[in-house]
Amino acid sequence: MINKKVSNVQDALKGVTSNMTFMLGGFGLSGIPENAIAELVKLGVNGLTCISNNAGVDDFGLGLLLQHKQIKKMISSYVGENDEFERQMLSGELDVELIPQGTLAERCRAAQAGFPAIYTPAGYGTEVAEGKETREFDGKMYVLEHAFKADFAFVKAWKGDAAGNLIFKGTARNFNPNMCGAAKITVAEVEELVPLGILDPNKIHIPGIFVQRIFQGERYEKRIEQRTVRQRS
Repeated sequence: MINKKVSNVQDALKGVTSNMTFMLGGFGLSGIPENAIAELVKLGVNGLTCISNNAGVDDFGLGLLLQHKQIKKMISSYVGENDEFERQMLSGELDVELIPQGTLAERCRAAQAGFPAIYTPAGYGTEVAEGKETREFDGKMYVLEHAFKADFAFVKAWKGDAAGNLIFKGTARNFNPNMCGAAKITVAEVEELVPLGILDPNKIHIPGIFVQRIFQGERYEKRIEQRTVRQRS
């Protein structure tokens, strides 16, 4: 079995340079690769194209890279709770491609599976379909969407082992599984890195063949984007 464990986030991000394209898992602030993002900020790489459902918040997640003007283009499904994202988009400082959320997920999955493109009905007849090939199947129109091409995919899982097998927890699963194996190099950070043979094979969500590097993350904040509590009775 190939040992994919690396000592730390610095080793995990070896080969990262400016002007690359990255996939980053997460939905809102749930399941984001906190350690990898923090290291990207430290490295100071810029001119980045980032594929992610959204861009965190102003002072956390991908919002940190936006603050430092390290991102050239965002490919996302919505702006979310990030005022800086909105400001840079409206001012023209940031190139933004907004696409339907399901299409975002399937373009990741197509890259993972080795499909060059997919047909989807989402966006037909709207600005999303402008300039794209369309085709009719069984009386319904579809839009051709190409698989993403990325240099690195950074994902976060609950548990993993040295072979790269991953288990996600709850809603932190979100886009992470679809991004595994969808880039040239997939880097997984986990809350708990266990020895080989500990994970129940029936509970593994992503087999290690989709992961090239794995490391034990640390100091996870796990912020809540919008905290809602029940009124005291």
